[in-house]
Formats: sequence, C-alpha cells, structure tokens
Amino acid sequence: MYTHLQRDASRSPVTLATLARMKAEGEKIASLTCYDASFAVLLDAADVDVVLVGDSLGMVIQGHSTTVPVTMDQMVYHCACVARGTHRPFLIGDLPYMSYPSREVALTNSVRLMQEGGVQMVKLESGGKQTDIVEFLAGHDIAVCAHVGLKPQSVHKTGGFRVQGRERETAVRLLEEARRLESAGADIVLLECIPATLGKTIAAELHVPVIGIGAGPDTDGQILVTYDMLDITTGRKPRFVRNFMAGSADNLEALKRYVRAVKQREYPAPEHCF
Repeated sequence: MYTHLQRDASRSPVTLATLARMKAEGEKIASLTCYDASFAVLLDAADVDVVLVGDSLGMVIQGHSTTVPVTMDQMVYHCACVARGTHRPFLIGDLPYMSYPSREVALTNSVRLMQEGGVQMVKLESGGKQTDIVEFLAGHDIAVCAHVGLKPQSVHKTGGFRVQGRERETAVRLLEEARRLESAGADIVLLECIPATLGKTIAAELHVPVIGIGAGPDTDGQILVTYDMLDITTGRKPRFVRNFMAGSADNLEALKRYVRAVKQREYPAPEHCF
C-alpha cells in the first residue's frame, strides 16, 4: 500500500463551523483546487483549509479550452480520488455544466457528489435563476457554495474570460446577487475576477465566508488553481496568479508558502488585483 495515502488523524477536520469562526475572527481561509489523491495528500500536509475539486479540470487535466465538456461522471470520479487523499481540509465539489437545470436534477447530482464523490459541499455557478436551486438544496440539508462574478461555464454567453463588475450597474447587480444567494441558504460565496473594491464590499456585507480568486485581498479567503501556483501550467497565466514554486525546494514547501502568504495577508498583492 502507498504510505502517502495514510491519513494523519491527529488534526481536527475543517468544518463549516470552523470557516465561520475564521471569518468572525479575521483569520484568512487558504484554499486550492485539486483533482487527484496524490496532490490531495500534499494539500492536506500543507494545512490548506478548503479544497475544491473544480470543473477547471476540464482545462487543466483534460486539455479543453473551457470547462463546458466536463461531465457529471468525471466530477464524481475526481472528487472520490481527492477524498481518498484528504483528512483535514473541507472538501467542495463542482456541479458541472448543465448538471443543475432544475431543482430535482440538481438534488440528484448533489447527492451523487456527496455519496459517491465524498464531498462535504457542492458548488454551482449562480446566476439570478439559480437562487431557487440553492434554496432547494439548502432545504435538503446540502451545503452549497455559490459562485458569483466570472462564471467559466457561461463563457460562450459572456464572450470570454473577462473581469466582471467594473461598471457600477454590474457591481450593484453582483452585490445583490450575492445577498440573495446568502439569503437562499448558500454557506459560502466564491467570487471570481472582480475588482478588489467590490470584493471587499461583498465580503463585508455577507455573514457567510467569502472566498476570492482574482477578487482582491479583502475577501475572507483566497483560492487558486494548484497547477497555476506551482508553475505547472505553461503559457500565459491569469494576473491574479503568483508562482509559489519560485524559491521553493519542492511542491510541499511551495504549498506551505502559499498558505502562510494567505494567512499573513501577503497574497494577493496589488499586482494580483483588478
């Protein structure tokens, strides 16, 4: 048996209550994506608080240009892989494109991610029409992370991967959207690619933890694609990415440096913000 899959049970697992306490006490939440057991073990050892099995695997692992081709079966498979390698982090799994077109389908697929994939929370890209679905899932005691701002599953509709909320009207709409999702029962709100000032406003307005990716330094936590911050991804990377492998002896050291930088508010710096 591979010894790297043996879990260290001496550390208490992170729960929603843990994350709520961290927000209340001003402790930053360090989050990363993950798609397999081997990386999951490293993220666990680095004391990452939240691990997201993102449908970003469609681009990072499968080589697609968007997340749209990712299927429900693939998400269940990768969530199960990551669940086997984690003990401490709170585990979230993405509901992929068109896996939540109605309340009933969303419930069925959320149950699959939890029962077969081993996640503790599901995440969906939340437009105004998804508020009802969030409320329905929350009513069935399913923990939900709502995704606001840039929504990769909608890239063909929105015209590309662009910063959202620069215009005042759009910023007001995103803030209201976040408020409605919290009221509907979302336990975490993830903000992607919005101006830092808007990220600060939304985090201050909401009672639930707000985690940002390209949303400025004032959200309650940060998340990056692990392949990006370890400099595995080739070519041009998003502005908000920092290479934590630079100056690190190995992957584990780089991951620990990322967690420390988030906790000590050294990341993101102004050059990573919009």
